Amino acid sequence: MSKQKTTQLRKNVAQFASSDTKAGIRQIINTIVPFLLLWFLAYQSLSVSIWLTLGLAVIASGFVIRIFIIFHDCTHMSFFNNKKANRIVGTITGIITLFPFEKWKREHSIHHATSSNLDKRGTGDVWVMTVQEYKEATFWKRLSYRIYRNPIVMFGFGPIYLFLISGRFNRKDAKRKERINTHLINASIVVLYGALIWTIGWQAFLIIQLPILLISGSLGIWLFYVQHQFEDSYFENEDEWDYVKAAVDGSSYYKLPKILQWITGSIGYHHVHHLSPRVPNYKLEQAHESTPPLHQATTITLGTSLKSINFRLWDESSKSFKSFKEVKGVLKESSSKVGLNTRRSSFQEK
Repeated sequence: MSKQKTTQLRKNVAQFASSDTKAGIRQIINTIVPFLLLWFLAYQSLSVSIWLTLGLAVIASGFVIRIFIIFHDCTHMSFFNNKKANRIVGTITGIITLFPFEKWKREHSIHHATSSNLDKRGTGDVWVMTVQEYKEATFWKRLSYRIYRNPIVMFGFGPIYLFLISGRFNRKDAKRKERINTHLINASIVVLYGALIWTIGWQAFLIIQLPILLISGSLGIWLFYVQHQFEDSYFENEDEWDYVKAAVDGSSYYKLPKILQWITGSIGYHHVHHLSPRVPNYKLEQAHESTPPLHQATTITLGTSLKSINFRLWDESSKSFKSFKEVKGVLKESSSKVGLNTRRSSFQEK
């Protein structure tokens, strides 16, 4: 893509990078209010059937995902025009979703600035190793990576790690504002959860809240995962990396059924979001439809996205993801060559 086309593409999308206060307020009402109502109904249903309670909790978890998208937009200062309003709503939604606003805001901005850049991995993204790095890694590092990329660990234990560990502690060099915000959100969660447990009891609280957090957390990680781990994705080293290509080719268009698109706050239009992070979620679809070049972005569906579970290592030579099984043969061949060279050296030395 030429510089002129790149500039024009960003310019076309930039016109949607403006907030709509009415749309934002409307989204808060149709998202947070139903979530609170579903939580209350889930508690009331405990006297009827625990299965009804769990069913309501599953539906409520969908609204938590949508609340997270509001939180996400607030970290980009795109949900409202007013920065203070974004921080207030972002902090409140951070309490509901268990994410520290300022900490996540910093890490996510780094993710946007370095997405698909092989030389700048490690902050706010999914751990990706290249085939070459995996070949040269120690046994323990390979084992750690395989455990990390295991679907049960990533989507099962991942939410627990995010909620209980990652989101609860500040980094060592965090600035004062970030530290205070994390402490505020932590304290607010303790007070809120304590009040609910005191009111309805810990058993009822766990039966309702635990499924909500685990389901929404797992689905949230899945969304983030498939938005960058897909066939024909884009990864380059710093000297070849391009912001627009990383946005359009390195972020997928996750085409979901309308109800799921609504629940996920249209974040499936991830290529649009990475091209212009200031476009609020309620304008992503419009930005995509109004910009023909964006229609060429890699489109994945619920069905095709399942293939990404097997995408484990990035192969720089073929510019594609490989499974551990595909790389296994390469590793054996590499080990055989190393062994052969070693034996030859020993023979020659003799």
